[in-house]
Amino acid sequence: MRFMIMHKNDSNTEAGLPPPMDLVHRMGAFIGEYAKSGRFIDGAGLGASKTRTRLVFREGRAAVKHGPYAGEHELPAATLLIKVTTRDEAIGWAERYGKILGDGEIEVGKVNEPWDIGLMPAPENPPLQFLLIEKADAATEAGTRSSKQKADLTRLKTEMSKAGVLVREIALQPSAKAKRLAFTNNDLRVIDGPFAESKELIGGFAVMELSTIEEAIELCRGYAAILGGTLEIDVRLVEPGDEAT
Repeated sequence: MRFMIMHKNDSNTEAGLPPPMDLVHRMGAFIGEYAKSGRFIDGAGLGASKTRTRLVFREGRAAVKHGPYAGEHELPAATLLIKVTTRDEAIGWAERYGKILGDGEIEVGKVNEPWDIGLMPAPENPPLQFLLIEKADAATEAGTRSSKQKADLTRLKTEMSKAGVLVREIALQPSAKAKRLAFTNNDLRVIDGPFAESKELIGGFAVMELSTIEEAIELCRGYAAILGGTLEIDVRLVEPGDEAT
């Protein structure tokens, strides 16, 4: 079973502060152990909301809002990692995606690169990676997206792949199968889905190959401890057949 483990944004990230190098190394060692065993599949961190753009679609028309902003409707249904040369290019792909939805919301968030967190100097004119986060709605939560929407999205993603833009995509199962983990000083409270919404911006994620939801929760205890012990983490099942590789 594959799980997407998503931690929420915090005040330091929102202020644009790089993570302490001790945290970077501890998280690297933690994830590294799972990578060695083949259980870590994918992962990324996102920057502050000032590096993001929110697109809200109504009847195929987009209202675009650039950050900084607070969280509003942050429950994801799918993510697409894309590689482009400019933010405007990323927004352009998001607009095409969103117009297929008709009504919906997409966030475009810049992915943190090694040079963004102080691990190496930035190369000259590096490509930009953005995470397109499709927000959940009644249709995705019920698994009732229309066949036309599915076909149109498949054609768009095929075009993105051929253009060298789409790096990977991950579709999530409805939040009814999810767990929300609320940590306070490393004490855990587990909240069962479904979730009407999440008001906290996603700060980063890891996709893990694990046996059970219980194993995922135990992993999150260590994950949360490294991140300070007081935070919220969502554990979502990845849709079979749409798993990141």
